[in-house]
Amino acid sequence: MIPSNELRPGVKIELDGVPYVVTEYQHHKPGKGGAIVRTKVRNLRTGALVDRNFRSGEKVPLARIDERKVQFLYRQGLEFHFMDLESYEQFSLNGDALGTASRFLKEELEVTLLFHRGQALGVELPTFVVLQVVATDPGVKGDTASGGSKPATLEGGAVLQVPLFIEVGTRVRVDTRTGAYIERA
Repeated sequence: MIPSNELRPGVKIELDGVPYVVTEYQHHKPGKGGAIVRTKVRNLRTGALVDRNFRSGEKVPLARIDERKVQFLYRQGLEFHFMDLESYEQFSLNGDALGTASRFLKEELEVTLLFHRGQALGVELPTFVVLQVVATDPGVKGDTASGGSKPATLEGGAVLQVPLFIEVGTRVRVDTRTGAYIERA
């Protein structure tokens, strides 16, 4: 159990038997009455974002989340295959369990797999990944003065906006939290 005053972004809690991660936190003291803690929590099973208020000092149970370092091996249809880096055990997850993280997976990428009560919840990606551009429109020469952008499809399936000078085959660094282009790699 953890007091609601100690909730911070990234803390994993359990509400009604469902694991959540705190994404936003605000301590609010109204003019009258007791202080409250306003949070936004993301359901680790469905990905749904929920607003939740707690009384100041209220005890909240911590979620028991097991983490395992795994390596992404390959994708076969809607199944994503991983290998545990310690035991070399191989297993697969459905694409629904991965959510938007599946767009940034490439072979041999090391990620953290999250388990709650023996059930796989999803993966935590590294903050930045380097992916290759597999499809994009050609940039028009002399059209860079405006600092424009164009859509590009990456090897994992993600589509994002990139500068006009990026061509097919270019490796780019992507922020997995926002899905935004950072720089050429």
